[in-house]
Amino acid sequence: MPRQHTYDLVIAANRLPVDRVVGPDGSSEWHRSPGGLVTAMESVMRGREGAWVGWAGEAGEAPAPFAEAGMWLHPVPLSEDELQTYYEGFSNDTLWPIYHDVIVPAHFHREWWQDYQRVNERFAEAVCEVAAPGARVWIHDYQLQLVPALVRRLRPDLRIGWFNHIPFPPVELFAQLPWRSQIIEGLLGADYLGFQRSADAANFVRAARQLDGRSTRGETVTTTHPDGRERVVRASSVPISIDYAGLEQLARSPEVLARAEQIRTSLGDPEIVMLGVDRLDYTKGIRHRLKAYEELLSEGAFCPPEVTFVQVATPSRERVEAYKRLRTEVETTVGRINGTYGTLGSPAVHYLHQSYPREEMAALFQVADVMLVTPLRDGMNLVAKEYVTCRHDLGGALVLSEFTGAWHELHQSFVCNPHDIEGLKQTMLRAIETDPKDRRRLMRASRRRVSEHDVQRWADRFLDNLASAPERPTPKRA
Repeated sequence: MPRQHTYDLVIAANRLPVDRVVGPDGSSEWHRSPGGLVTAMESVMRGREGAWVGWAGEAGEAPAPFAEAGMWLHPVPLSEDELQTYYEGFSNDTLWPIYHDVIVPAHFHREWWQDYQRVNERFAEAVCEVAAPGARVWIHDYQLQLVPALVRRLRPDLRIGWFNHIPFPPVELFAQLPWRSQIIEGLLGADYLGFQRSADAANFVRAARQLDGRSTRGETVTTTHPDGRERVVRASSVPISIDYAGLEQLARSPEVLARAEQIRTSLGDPEIVMLGVDRLDYTKGIRHRLKAYEELLSEGAFCPPEVTFVQVATPSRERVEAYKRLRTEVETTVGRINGTYGTLGSPAVHYLHQSYPREEMAALFQVADVMLVTPLRDGMNLVAKEYVTCRHDLGGALVLSEFTGAWHELHQSFVCNPHDIEGLKQTMLRAIETDPKDRRRLMRASRRRVSEHDVQRWADRFLDNLASAPERPTPKRA
């Protein structure tokens, strides 16, 4: 794609959609990054010309902008200190806990906040550099909550949207943030704010009213344009989804089907395979599901090698202290379960602390008789949607936490409260014991929902809502 100086569609996210991979000979090339945002946006951007602003994944000077897979990528630099303050600190040790029910305590440091502001300013400047006059700007997630207002101040001609991939907290939790008013002000720079659930959008509107004294009505918040006129910002639910057609096609490929058979054989061809696939994060409920599984083993509900559990735990934020502790706890628990209930050649838990390509995950999903998606809090959880998409055979059963955004769409799953260990155990058993005919009916309904509400529909709804936002600020009241 030939370089253009500016673009009519600009994506801004903490990370670029690619990682630099260095080969044995020292040469480097860019590969697609793992993760829900990149996976979702890849299919959205297919056939659209645009620019993506984000960090390239390495501390220090940013690479020069470059074209990759049909997009113009504009890297933003982050220093090693900023990775510790803006990213690991404020984004993931202040905001992330607050936005996830304070499962672990949040930490508040003024220097973290100062660098969060500084990095958001840098992102805003980069967005304005590549945005054409009147362009649509789509900003993503909690790391960039100040960018909407910063962009509006620099470029009031742009149409600005922001989407939150994680939950937005209730007022009582959001109120703990010393910089809550600045975050509200930052977000209200957008024309449209998208959230995973209606409750998240309502939480934001309520925070703007109760904590910042804003005038609200329904889904809208009244704020002030930089020129002093009033403008109205809408906040509503647009739940994210996946590329259903592309993933189902991959799952039906002969290579993936053959790989699924190989995996099941390598596991010892058990009667029941349970599967968990998560980032190694304390919000994902990994410890809770391991506890439930261990208790079922101790009670004799089932035992290896007839039943086995595979847990894929993708490395995540390994320098943040809470994540270090979590990894130690999970690996200690896995070792105890295997030491007590495993046998030579038949571990009770297969624990895989690494990421895998889409082809391998599609095969794993088809091996899983019971998929355990049991976060304590999650904005959406696309793994649930990926699992039902890959089950074109209508096999399998999805055990799904009611604290995920996915639960609001996949009511046909086996719903659980992951905090209730006894209830989680019974749900796991029910998923195993339910008549296969009934499981197929539930799976068919879930697949229909995901196929009808795929990632393209999500993107179209978001961009339609952005386009329908008020074109001009409303006249200021006397």
